[in-house]
Amino acid sequence: MTERLNAFAVTLAQLNPTMGDIEGNVAKVRVARARAAADGADLVLFPELFIAGYPPEDLVQKPAFQAACRAAIEGLARETAGGGPAMLVGTPWVEEGRLYNACALLDGGRIAALRFKCNLPNYGVFDEKRLFSRGPAAGPVTVRGVRIGVPICEDIWLEESEDYENVVETLAETGAEIILVPNGSPYARDKADVRLSVAVARVTESGLPLVYLNQVCGQDELVFDGASFALNGDLSLAAQLPSFEESVTTLRFTRNGDDWRCAGPIAEQLEGDKADYAACVLGLRDYVGKNGFPGVLLGISGGIDSALCAAIAVDALGADQVHGVMLPYRYTAAHSIADAGELAGHLGIRYEVLPIAEAVNGFETILSGLFKNLPPDITEENLQARTRGTLLMAISNKTGLMVVTTGNKSEMSVGYATLYGDMNGGFNPIKDIYKTQVFRLAGLRNGWKPDGALGPAGEVIPPDIITRPPTAELRENQTDQDSLPPYDVLDAILERLIEREEPLEAIIAAGFERDTVTRIDHLLNVAEYKRRQAAPGVKVTARNFGRDRRYPITNRFRDKGEKLPVADETLVSRGSRASIDAFEG
Repeated sequence: MTERLNAFAVTLAQLNPTMGDIEGNVAKVRVARARAAADGADLVLFPELFIAGYPPEDLVQKPAFQAACRAAIEGLARETAGGGPAMLVGTPWVEEGRLYNACALLDGGRIAALRFKCNLPNYGVFDEKRLFSRGPAAGPVTVRGVRIGVPICEDIWLEESEDYENVVETLAETGAEIILVPNGSPYARDKADVRLSVAVARVTESGLPLVYLNQVCGQDELVFDGASFALNGDLSLAAQLPSFEESVTTLRFTRNGDDWRCAGPIAEQLEGDKADYAACVLGLRDYVGKNGFPGVLLGISGGIDSALCAAIAVDALGADQVHGVMLPYRYTAAHSIADAGELAGHLGIRYEVLPIAEAVNGFETILSGLFKNLPPDITEENLQARTRGTLLMAISNKTGLMVVTTGNKSEMSVGYATLYGDMNGGFNPIKDIYKTQVFRLAGLRNGWKPDGALGPAGEVIPPDIITRPPTAELRENQTDQDSLPPYDVLDAILERLIEREEPLEAIIAAGFERDTVTRIDHLLNVAEYKRRQAAPGVKVTARNFGRDRRYPITNRFRDKGEKLPVADETLVSRGSRASIDAFEG
């Protein structure tokens, strides 16, 4: 008869994997396991699909990749033969010709158990139903005599329905004592509260303690913030790991009767604008580092968007890896040049001023015959932006530095940006940040910086940049508000159109002017072709462009801002739904 243990230690490996770097991810597993062994842990838990990286998208369908991940798991399993902590490691796994999102229990020199993700998310940024097969709602695995339930991420997120298994309920009914949940949960503002409420619901249903482990990394547009936590069966917070940084932390459970309970460290969490800023820093840092760029390059205009991006870049990479270039033309104000130089000085970055008049005049000369008798218009303004884009890309080609593009979400929404001009670049840390928040983040950074940021403390963005009316400086005395509503109005409308998908009628009823709402909706629709060609950028809102919001470019539907028609149920025949269901089934 197995001796009943009264103590059990679990090490949470909140780590930063690199997509496709199987050897590097395995090395991280080994280091974490050695730390766990030193702590006297019984088990080490790693995030979802840790060996591969998450989300692997179509990379996971390559047979060579699948085989390499399996070989890595088998190698790690052999390393447990000499004793030490068991491991729960996320990996792709092919079983009987089907590909699963799996978690492997490695112990005693073998793969002691496999658990497959049952509920596959297929909404927002997730696309798992086309990649993985659905696993069964299996019972717990046993580690050192303790029965451990291993639902994987989405397995705890939704209530039971026709298409959704209540995995935690199944685990509780089959004898699980502790629930350990490996996750790949992307950051979005206020996401921590949502995760906690989900975990509370599962603990309330099962009465079992639950550990929620998340990875921490940037993966293309997505940022994973870590912020792992544990709840006791009475819903008390047992442990809270830090957000936006790696952590290897051992939690010690003790048994009281039939219940397990633990007490661990409680780290302070970043929230709101601070969390969004930290996400932008981590997203840029990992995109640059994991793709092998030696640093970044950006145009510094003296405006607030490029100033904020420069601060984020220095915080992410350090001043020695950031190169700023001011590209003035006849409409560039003297105070813009002065502010850009002051910004560069505060941040300590390499900085040059390259006037572009000669290049712009050259383009205008080349085009003069073709444009003869045609009045100047936005074409000439865009020539300035495209000249700047060309020069930045030339410097990038020569130096290998990646161009950081600096357009905010307000501009991306309404197309207030120039293709092959200011939209040039490899990555955009503020792509999902509305202009009103850009102002807030700039002010925030002058009084605070996140732990681990590599930039200087104190005021880095000159106050004049924050207080001056925004302008593209493409014509005399131009301001953004010449073409757009005030940003507080614009952003409020855009948030309702994009994040909430509200009908125009509802937005107008909320107090916004009809003409303004319909115009912004029109600009949002016609700018889709630009957004398809924009650089990737960090996701911080509930609905970013690209992974979340995917609209057709060719699209003639327009909301007319009228009362929505009411469905006429009398036109639907009695048998129609049944026949449709039968067909789809």
